[in-house]
Amino acid sequence: MIQAEIIKLRSNCIVNQTGAVIVQKNLQIATGYSGTPPGIKNCFEGGCKKCTNKIVKGDEKHLQLDRCTCTHAEANAIIHCSMLGIKTGDSNTVLYSTFNPCRECIKMAITVGIRRFVCYDTSKINYEILEQTRVEVTKLDKQKIQYWVKELMREYEDK
Repeated sequence: MIQAEIIKLRSNCIVNQTGAVIVQKNLQIATGYSGTPPGIKNCFEGGCKKCTNKIVKGDEKHLQLDRCTCTHAEANAIIHCSMLGIKTGDSNTVLYSTFNPCRECIKMAITVGIRRFVCYDTSKINYEILEQTRVEVTKLDKQKIQYWVKELMREYEDK
């Protein structure tokens, strides 16, 4: 999860910075962060109208997924596996996310064979789909992970 926190720093989404890491047999095989697809202006430059409207205008009606230009971190990690030809159908494949995966990302993850999700907030996860597929969900304490991220950063700054 610490890797997902670090990857999150690359996110160019101004509303929801998210990082995701896919791990197989304890090896990191792909990462992803939330942001606009290649060739589209990033959120900070106004590339996603949903994010711009929410931040600048406080417009909550633009929160629908179909209006968002950004690709979710979880989807980006899955796409990177596909682009690199990495198979994810192993029973030990885990997706770590700094957010709660949406319904679409859960469906994609199940389709490519991810068998476990690890995230901070599990309250909004669609368990109906997961129960049918026997995919596990593990909730981590965000404060504990952030403590270790800060410790690592402090060690790095001290050098």
